[in-house]
Amino acid sequence: MTLAQARQPLVFIVSGPSGSGKSTLVQKMLEVPGTMFSVSSTTRPPRGTESSGKWYDFISEEEFDRRVRAGEFLEHARVFGKHQYGTPRRWLDEAQRRSLDLVLEIDVQGAEQVKQELPYAVAIFILPPAKEELERRLRARGQDSEDAIRRRMERARQEIQRYTEYDFLVVNDDMERAGREIQAITVAARCLRSCLSERALKILESFGG
Repeated sequence: MTLAQARQPLVFIVSGPSGSGKSTLVQKMLEVPGTMFSVSSTTRPPRGTESSGKWYDFISEEEFDRRVRAGEFLEHARVFGKHQYGTPRRWLDEAQRRSLDLVLEIDVQGAEQVKQELPYAVAIFILPPAKEELERRLRARGQDSEDAIRRRMERARQEIQRYTEYDFLVVNDDMERAGREIQAITVAARCLRSCLSERALKILESFGG
């Protein structure tokens, strides 16, 4: 890795099945100073008390397609053959401008696209403690029909089979412990990439690194 690459903010990818608790763990990552969140764009309607701009930017199919044609997404995909989701490229530009590490909460399709463009991105997969527990969590949310739960469980099976494409695995069987682990990964990745501080970069420069 070159010094120029080391100076670039890190991009963290967090994926996991619906119901694995990844959104809560992303919030734990964002408690680490020097991180920012990438708000995804989606064509699905807001749920409950969701408002545009916090976790998702809710837009029309026409607007989403326009942004795709304009090359505004770092990654995008249609989920369950229904709604579209995408990561606006502008968040990467904003992270670089502010010298902050960027956290993306995206599915395995999106993660694959980001890794192709940004091979140094750090990919973290969130595992539920058990298949039965994942199904229990999905039912407890009370948001999905039986058919939707069946589709989510099948999608979870397919996603989990791709765990080898990720750099780290976090088992979310205890939120407190899993939160500490994902924060530790955040800090450790910075050390590995020599991105922890300007002081480290200056030392590398002094040795011609």
